[in-house]
Amino acid sequence: MPVPADIGVGPGADCLAALEAYAPADSTQVDLRRQFLAHLARHPDDGWSRTCPGAHLTASGLICSPDADQVLLLHHRKLGRWLQVGGHIEPTDTTLAGAAYREALEESGLPVRLIPGIVHLDSHEVPCGPVRSCFHLDVRYLLVADPRLAPVTGDESHSVRWFPHDALPTDESSVTVLVDIARSILV
Repeated sequence: MPVPADIGVGPGADCLAALEAYAPADSTQVDLRRQFLAHLARHPDDGWSRTCPGAHLTASGLICSPDADQVLLLHHRKLGRWLQVGGHIEPTDTTLAGAAYREALEESGLPVRLIPGIVHLDSHEVPCGPVRSCFHLDVRYLLVADPRLAPVTGDESHSVRWFPHDALPTDESSVTVLVDIARSILV
């Protein structure tokens, strides 16, 4: 399924524009936004790319039912944890939102609808690339899909499943905060 036409312009410029447009609601998110923008200022040509040593932006999204009662998570093959869909921004991605949308399609196999706008930022260390320590500067979105549809398990996961919002297979705060945000937006 192609990325909708209204999601695109170019990764470098769009990363900056999307983060500048994000209006965080709390001081932690304000600080992360400042850090992400500083990273892009230091690495204007590749701060969004996995080729940027030490840290790079990534795009992820929580897929949930339209009423946010069901949440789709994947059991990540490399990390061995239940997480939202997402990953690296590719040179062919035109925007952060488009990257999150593409990752959602690839990792779930489901038709999804992207809710416009960044909903959360997260920075976490990962085993990625030749330079250690490496950090993913994760820009997060919200997506909606029909929970009656069965997801597809791809190469990057052991399992992809729907869960009730109040019976998640993880208590990892990076996931639970997204569920809380989804419920505040959709309910």
